[in-house]
Amino acid sequence: MDASVPAPAVTEILSGFEAAAADLVELYRYLHAHPELSYQEHETAEIVTERLTASGFQVTAGLGGTGVVGVLRNGDGPVVLLRADMDALPVREDTGLDYASTVIATTHLGEAVPVMHACGHDMHVTCLLGAAALLADGRAHWSGTLIALFQPAEELGDGARSMLDDGLLTKVPTPDVVLGQHVMPGPAGTAFVCPGTAMAAAQSLQIRMFGRGGHGSMPDACVDPVVMGAATVMRLQTVVSREISPSTPAVLTVGSFQSGTKENVIPDEAVLKVNTRSFEPHVADRLREGIVRVVHAESEASGAPRPPEITELNSFPVTVNDEPGTARTLAALGAQLGSDKVFEIGPVSGSEDVGDLAKAAGVPLVYWFVGGFDVVDGQPLPSNHSPKFAPVIRPTLDTGVAALVAAAVEWLD
Repeated sequence: MDASVPAPAVTEILSGFEAAAADLVELYRYLHAHPELSYQEHETAEIVTERLTASGFQVTAGLGGTGVVGVLRNGDGPVVLLRADMDALPVREDTGLDYASTVIATTHLGEAVPVMHACGHDMHVTCLLGAAALLADGRAHWSGTLIALFQPAEELGDGARSMLDDGLLTKVPTPDVVLGQHVMPGPAGTAFVCPGTAMAAAQSLQIRMFGRGGHGSMPDACVDPVVMGAATVMRLQTVVSREISPSTPAVLTVGSFQSGTKENVIPDEAVLKVNTRSFEPHVADRLREGIVRVVHAESEASGAPRPPEITELNSFPVTVNDEPGTARTLAALGAQLGSDKVFEIGPVSGSEDVGDLAKAAGVPLVYWFVGGFDVVDGQPLPSNHSPKFAPVIRPTLDTGVAALVAAAVEWLD
């Protein structure tokens, strides 16, 4: 068959999309307006469970806390796992949409925070539910077993591991491939994929630096952790710029710096939260060693009364796409979406834990990206995790559903 022509099975299955589109749009708007933090995705999981059950899937809920997995057996053939993540972020939405989130939730630390789907997981859930329903209705056009997996806590980097630790692979057939997608800044209606190493490994650390508090008018009687922390932030910028080769990708970001409560009180401590990204283990080790060295050195240089405390918050593995599997899937996406709408790109510095699912099963991973925005010349697109991140619903939804269906059918018989 001409690779530029959509597969007849995919065309038949997707013929039901328009009839389902209005319902999926409303579902997306509801999920966007009702985001839930990692491991708090209770309502989202209930919606997923109800819809998968209605489509004929055998559903297991509560895996890894709030994870949901549905299995649809349809004769002999390959086992294909489609994955979507469900959790939102502690971000205050600033999109101005009529379905914008106003949710305030409590974190596991007891902090009240605004919550927003600032990374598109609401779109991921909607697309997979739409694709799962269409594939179930169109089961006359394929054979094998379809697994629809809805994962919690991707933003913490351990949601996939939590489901695996809770016995995921004993509750579903072992897949032959893991497929997934992520909405990103890029033209709506497009898809793009990176063969091989596709996304970076990441590590997040919390650093507590200790001073000696006192009156702001008497800094000589204190050890100021604000100055200590500020010096640390600046010095950490040299770990990448002066210790990592310019030809080696690496990122070090200080995303949080908290200290003090009043302008004329020198506090007792400062808390920094640091995130690193890299594509090679030795680079990740170098970044961590540099952080530890700089933090201890600045603490000592400031005369801190006690050494700093460094705690790991989370970590993500490198995401590696199977190269033959990626080529196969890329051809299927191009045939369905149009070869002018599907692109091959280089690695991106974002991170994912979807690779843990494929690694645990010992099978190929193919993970691609879907553009979600109207592109206007001269205007930057909001990045993931931005308070302004809001994909245009259509054609992003159309593309995401079509991509999942086309990829699944390519791997099924």
